[in-house]
Amino acid sequence: MNRKREDLQRVADVHRANIQRRLEHRLEVARANGDDNLVRMLEAEMRQL
Repeated sequence: MNRKREDLQRVADVHRANIQRRLEHRLEVARANGDDNLVRMLEAEMRQL
């Protein structure tokens, strides 16, 4: 049972890291495109993680 919990935690950690990486990429693109509104929204979303 403990092994399963560790596996689930590992999956959750990888999932969170993937979400963060995607957000960082989207933020980079929004900044490059000068989309200040999207930048603010993505920054707010990152703070929620």
